[in-house]
Amino acid sequence: MRSVRTVACELPVELVLSHEVSVPMHAALRYEADDPYAVRTVFHPPGQDVTVEWFFSRDMLAQALSGRTGQGGDVHMWPGVDAGRDVVYVALRAPAGSALLAFPAYDVRGFLRETWSLVLPGREADRFDLDAELAQLLAGS
Repeated sequence: MRSVRTVACELPVELVLSHEVSVPMHAALRYEADDPYAVRTVFHPPGQDVTVEWFFSRDMLAQALSGRTGQGGDVHMWPGVDAGRDVVYVALRAPAGSALLAFPAYDVRGFLRETWSLVLPGREADRFDLDAELAQLLAGS
């Protein structure tokens, strides 16, 4: 059995409502080496007892530090500056609505560096035992 190695961090994000108004909130990023392509993100909207969960591509998050990514999908990301600090903007779109969030780029970079220490970029496929994955899928059918 493989051991699950995880990188997790909680960081402040801004829910951008307009050019002049944003609301601070928290997000938790989680990366598991046994699911090497995905970053699980849980948002904690202020004043609510619910959480909102999204999964991002780790590569997409890394690309967003230097350029726009996610054209045509429900998640778009790009680098920017907000109140004098470098941020990664994340635009989310779902049937229930949309949101624009600003993540501190410094924290995103640090999080990604830690994930890369577990699984190097381009080596994600090494984490899969294709035969075992297929056997598990076929056992459930």
